[in-house]
Amino acid sequence: MTPLAAATNENLAQISNYLVYSSMAVYMLAFFAHIAEWTFGSRSKVGRTAAALTGAKEAQAAPAVQVRGKNGATAVLDRPKVTTRSAAGTRDVPDGPGAAGGTEQGDLYGRIAVSLTALAFLIEAAGVVTRALSVQRAPWGNMYEFSITFSTVAVGAYLVLLALKKNVRWLGLILVTTVLLDLGIAVTWLYTDSDQLVPALHSYWLWIHVSTAIFCGAVFYIGAAGAVLYLFRDSYESQLEAGRTPGKFRSSILERLPSAASLDKFSYRINAAVFPLWTFTIIAGAIWAGDAWGRYWGWDPKEVWSFVTWVAYACYLHARATAGWKGRKAAYLALFAFACWIWNYYGVNILLSGKHSYAGV
Repeated sequence: MTPLAAATNENLAQISNYLVYSSMAVYMLAFFAHIAEWTFGSRSKVGRTAAALTGAKEAQAAPAVQVRGKNGATAVLDRPKVTTRSAAGTRDVPDGPGAAGGTEQGDLYGRIAVSLTALAFLIEAAGVVTRALSVQRAPWGNMYEFSITFSTVAVGAYLVLLALKKNVRWLGLILVTTVLLDLGIAVTWLYTDSDQLVPALHSYWLWIHVSTAIFCGAVFYIGAAGAVLYLFRDSYESQLEAGRTPGKFRSSILERLPSAASLDKFSYRINAAVFPLWTFTIIAGAIWAGDAWGRYWGWDPKEVWSFVTWVAYACYLHARATAGWKGRKAAYLALFAFACWIWNYYGVNILLSGKHSYAGV
């Protein structure tokens, strides 16, 4: 490499670092905007779900809705009745109004938060692309590059769901918080200077195998977030159903989320959609191992925990499709499966040694 090319690559690496730090600053602004959305949303009257579950008298006395027709005539619509339990182990309750709580000011801050998140995503994506230009290869050859790409894909998946008009804005605060944590760890402890990889990694399988692993992890994260919120919302609905009154702060947060049934369905669909791609990721890794090391499977720690993660998600999907394992048990299993993925990334890479260790931190 000529001195000019080396200097150019170094400049590109510095630009990449600047873009990543800039994205963190914008994500921080989005974080505060989401906080404002939840804060102003808490000031609204968002007791619809609680009223439906408890059968409160004030809910029964809710005013009717008047609808004006074209000719000036009016019609009165009765308040719809909500069945508190449709089948054993399930509840038929409406989704909450969202983080904004149905308030215009909360919704304004929520839209600002989404806009800032989209801007931060574009800046971070530019940082990933610039990192790739600086090293002239796929930008996920070490944990730092993997981390910044992972958070970029996670935010991108969230924005795609929003663009498809899916009800996922409630995920924004959690997503931005964890992305800031991920990037903070990346730039503080995982940062590695731009460099070329060992010969074994110079393969088109780097683009295929690692890119699918990053995408799967990002989508699994969204599914895990849905499972966590499902557990909180399910506990909240159970308390209301039992006639107990949750704390005011807890109620203000949880009553704005989608119903437990919606969160359970969301988490299941997300995990089920990406599971075949995780299967392909493991198969692609085995094929690459055959080309690089002369064997398809050698019980390397990374291989073992990738397989353990696959088994955990397979058990979750099977359990979720079985009536006796729907609900909280399945959610716990989904979180265990994602914990296996996290351990496979941080724990195996940092604490264990194997053939995958040569890429460095």
